[in-house]
Amino acid sequence: MGRLRRSRTHHSIRDNYRKYRTRNYTRDLDQIHEDVKPENAEKLKNQAEDPDKPGLGQNYCIECARHFVTSEALAVHVKGKVHKKRVKHVQEEPYTQAEADAAVGIGKADNGKRGGRALVDVAMEEA
Repeated sequence: MGRLRRSRTHHSIRDNYRKYRTRNYTRDLDQIHEDVKPENAEKLKNQAEDPDKPGLGQNYCIECARHFVTSEALAVHVKGKVHKKRVKHVQEEPYTQAEADAAVGIGKADNGKRGGRALVDVAMEEA
């Protein structure tokens, strides 16, 4: 009688491996959202030459936070599906800490306008 199922069924799935890998961890969307702002984008586009980066750090995609060897490689990347999808994600406004706290129930409660109940009570007494 043989085994009923294969052991280690997820070892060859590439996405599971990449999901938990932190070696080539890229910048998060909220960090990239800060980079896209005009004052920061200008600094990233005009970086000083760095021999440790691909293409001496001159061909940089801000939305994807990636360096490219040549300007042609950057142009091909900009036309690609991965870049276009990343641009859509970056255009969305990132969540703030206040929104995260409100979702959990920490912080101020949003009970509407201040003094709203008094106006309703006065209107009911007059009627």
